[in-house]
Amino acid sequence: MPRQPDTEIDTDNDNDERALLEAAIPLAAAGRRFDQVLAELFPDFSRSRLTAWIRSGDALLGGRAVKPREAVRGGEAVTLLARVEVETEALPEAIPLAILYEDDDVIVLDKPAGLVVHPGAGNPRGTLVNALLHHDARLASLPRAGIVHRLDKDTSGLMVVARSVRAHTSLVEQLSGRAVHRQYLAVVQGTMVAGGTVDAPIGRHPTDRIRMAVVKEGQGRDAVTHYRVREKFRAHTLVECRLETGRTHQIRVHMAHARKPIVGDPLYGGSFRLPKAATPELVERLQGFRRQALHAEKLTFLHPGDGTPRTFEAAMPADMQALVAALRSDTAAAKA
Repeated sequence: MPRQPDTEIDTDNDNDERALLEAAIPLAAAGRRFDQVLAELFPDFSRSRLTAWIRSGDALLGGRAVKPREAVRGGEAVTLLARVEVETEALPEAIPLAILYEDDDVIVLDKPAGLVVHPGAGNPRGTLVNALLHHDARLASLPRAGIVHRLDKDTSGLMVVARSVRAHTSLVEQLSGRAVHRQYLAVVQGTMVAGGTVDAPIGRHPTDRIRMAVVKEGQGRDAVTHYRVREKFRAHTLVECRLETGRTHQIRVHMAHARKPIVGDPLYGGSFRLPKAATPELVERLQGFRRQALHAEKLTFLHPGDGTPRTFEAAMPADMQALVAALRSDTAAAKA
């Protein structure tokens, strides 16, 4: 089996940590392809990543670079220089986290609206990455501190964070294979009669570089959002959205494309709408809602450790609950 890694830093790239791993080809594996055996020896890494390392000369068989399909004899020494991108610039910060579950492989948390996920221009500190590094310094050894998917700054709700290389590999593969179930709640402008699916590619907006847009086939990445009506109001609808893909701003762009923009969305929502003779409470709630009314309420994935399905749910935050309550009361008052 592989030995415990000896870690060394690649001086050519401060964001690239290398771990030197060693193993021996089992005698019973004689005649099999090197890439297949390597995947069994180092299950924490994806097969595609291991194959790339074979081709780059970072995975050696008997001290020499070989092709992925080369047959092994059995008993040869294997050395693997595993490269892992690390977040060297992000610093730990004591930012509260609403952790719903954690073990050696994953952390599941309920991100509040207003919290940026990754440090970047304009947000070098105070992000989820900073908070996670304070919670567990070992996350610095994982790409993006273990974050495998993200939520927009003003979207609240569930996220899963990898806490080990094995978990990171598994979750990335599940996401790319569309095996992670992500369900959202959104309050949209306008009334919907029934649910449906928006299947429209998303790419960068042609003139506004901070926005995304539905684009022509071949000019963006495929994007599919399924939605259904959860509750109808006089001039708004509470909808349940399920992501089949995970593109930037996907639900926000798709709902706007369907002419049902999300309430409070500063990029895609436009001006808010009031039903005729709206209650004062609803007027106040809509005027004061300064973010997109979007919440990731349900998350299901296969646990990287034992392969069992795990499902987590998070209730809407207080501001969305108050908005929905105001819409409900307004609708009831209009019927009275």
